[in-house]
Amino acid sequence: MAKPSFSCSACGASFTKWSGRCEDCGEWNTIGQYAGLSVGPAKTSLGAKRGRAVTLTDLASDETPPPRACSGIDELDRVLGGGLVPASAILVGGDPGIGKSTLLLQAAAAFARKGLKTLYVSGEEASAQVRMRARRLGLADAPVQLAAETNLRDILTTLEAEKPGLVIIDSIQTMWADNVDSAPGSVSQVRASAHELTTFAKRTGISVIMVGHVTKDGQIAGPRVVEHMVDTVLYFEGERGHQFRILRSVKNRFGAADEIGVFEMTGAGLAEVTNPSALFLSERGTPSPGSVVFAGIEGTRPVLVELQALVAPSPHSQPRRTVVGWDGGRLAMILAVLEARCGIPFAGLDVYLNVAGGLKISEPAADLAVAAALLSAREDQALPADTVVFGEISLSGALRPASQTENRLKEAQKLGFTSAIAPAGGKTAAGTDIALKRPSDLVGFVGEFFGAG
Repeated sequence: MAKPSFSCSACGASFTKWSGRCEDCGEWNTIGQYAGLSVGPAKTSLGAKRGRAVTLTDLASDETPPPRACSGIDELDRVLGGGLVPASAILVGGDPGIGKSTLLLQAAAAFARKGLKTLYVSGEEASAQVRMRARRLGLADAPVQLAAETNLRDILTTLEAEKPGLVIIDSIQTMWADNVDSAPGSVSQVRASAHELTTFAKRTGISVIMVGHVTKDGQIAGPRVVEHMVDTVLYFEGERGHQFRILRSVKNRFGAADEIGVFEMTGAGLAEVTNPSALFLSERGTPSPGSVVFAGIEGTRPVLVELQALVAPSPHSQPRRTVVGWDGGRLAMILAVLEARCGIPFAGLDVYLNVAGGLKISEPAADLAVAAALLSAREDQALPADTVVFGEISLSGALRPASQTENRLKEAQKLGFTSAIAPAGGKTAAGTDIALKRPSDLVGFVGEFFGAG
């Protein structure tokens, strides 16, 4: 039979027998006999020991928003939700050589110059290598403190003594905790290191930015629970053949998810791109068949990007379907709808689709622009150069309006476009001088612009 347990209702202290006064908090007549929190062996359950009562608040309680530290790099501050929140844990992932260390060294220098005490801990490079990169980027005079260390216990001890405002860990896969019996980079070590750094950030108010390696599929390596632990998950994307780099927020507890910041890789490091639409369209020449400008939304900002399609007879029995920057499954759906609802077959034809500039698009509003690019390439008929296209296509061939129509049209007008093709039923082009053409369905769109259907 389990022994009776006693607990103080004021402080939660546990005792083996009753007494009139609690020895821990000094309150009188607060000790009583209580049942255990859970049943089972003491080693595998909470047992009889009780904890302290948690302070509860209601939803109407007013709390001031946490103060944010701005780096002065507008594209980075935008992705973070307006700046760096104290005690936040941020995970940054990206392909090898994409520029993660360059971006974070520039960010560390920017925060340090704004007065935020910043530490940069490198587990992959020696301090001399980081200093060499800083000189190349013109950041040698920034008041950033460096360390080359992988022992998590030593790092946390140093952080407690230095009390910085921000620490950058490059990378989490190189950290190792001496209480975990496995090699650095293993699932156990990555989970334990991320947990210790995240709880340390919450306990001390120090912001922590961790760099994470990615797998061949582009996902952050290690257990998925690491992404659940942190407050913000950022992906640094880009194609090696392009100078553009996209910093994308896929999770943010302090701001909008799917927000993007656009950078350009130069010899002096990463430069901000304040008008990404103009940059993505800068190399667009005379309109040609298969080229369509899509007015999209990334996070909260409108972005215009060129979609390029090529349709050619296939010498193989199985035609190729190649996609760069868009979902291959959605391309197959658009081809099926064009054939089933509009009678336009793509059998025996190779189809290639590319999003210019290395941008990756995921929103369904690109459906109509993709269909226009495919039809333009197939019929060898170019759309007007001053036209943007957006809208979602359903399996029935109906066109559904996209969100934030006005923002898309305003961005298009700012870059000199005078007409747009969008589904009927959405908002009008209020506040813009753009001529809006509204086909009722996909069949009507094909008939009006390509003379078929």
